[in-house]
Amino acid sequence: MLTPTGELVAAVRARGGAACAFNVITVEHAEAIVSGAEAAGCPVILQISENAVRFHHGRLAPIAAAARAVAATAGVPVALHLDHVVSAELLDQAAPNGFGSVMVDASHLPYRENVAATASAAAACHAAGLWVESELGEVGGKDGAHAPGVRTDPAEAAAYVAATGVDALAVAVGSSHAMLDRTARLDQDLIVRLRQAVPVPLVLHGSSGVPDDELTAAVRGGMVKINIGTALNTAFTGAVRATLDERPELVDPRRYLTPARTAMAGTVAAVLRLLTPGQVASARGA
Repeated sequence: MLTPTGELVAAVRARGGAACAFNVITVEHAEAIVSGAEAAGCPVILQISENAVRFHHGRLAPIAAAARAVAATAGVPVALHLDHVVSAELLDQAAPNGFGSVMVDASHLPYRENVAATASAAAACHAAGLWVESELGEVGGKDGAHAPGVRTDPAEAAAYVAATGVDALAVAVGSSHAMLDRTARLDQDLIVRLRQAVPVPLVLHGSSGVPDDELTAAVRGGMVKINIGTALNTAFTGAVRATLDERPELVDPRRYLTPARTAMAGTVAAVLRLLTPGQVASARGA
């Protein structure tokens, strides 16, 4: 069932869990994410990034329609989130395409410009009924995001949230996008200090590279939304490679996409069971 993002996150947060958001690139991703969520009995967020839209020739509507249809027929609550949006034109397409939330990404800008751009975008998105996430700090490539200088400062984060009016904040605490190994170590003390300073839910990007014990500690410390993308692609590609290695004569994509979709669903279910236990009834009643 399609559920507003803010309601889903609030219901999960009220029970001390984390709302998990998984990146959708293809229809198979959306189907796998929902299958995994149904297997785990947990709500889930389907998120489509601006990079994924570029992959679809810059057209949001087709992949959004597919994700929305998968969400609408799901047996668990599913929210739609438009992630890492830099383009104002794409931001304007979020509400008409059924998204419940957006992540306004002005993190590449200097602080004052980030505040101004995010505040303006948040006001427009709120007027359209969208829940708004943004980012402060740099959750970039492995080297940059692990450098102490790019960590999010709690006092600055509190001022940023007050100035922009965002509903959730992605923070830099040691994770990195696109990590293929699970070796990231989070600054757990910083997470606690950010939770104490910031009144809105904290978001962890780049969670595929974070070990289970670090993720569970982060949720206990105050992380409320956990973003995962690369782990699905690793499962997808590994299954495709294994299938074609075993049966190189295959040409029907259904023969290798089926195990790929199954592998992604298993990854989703494992993450949800770890971080979002017993949340379905709560999210339905939110």
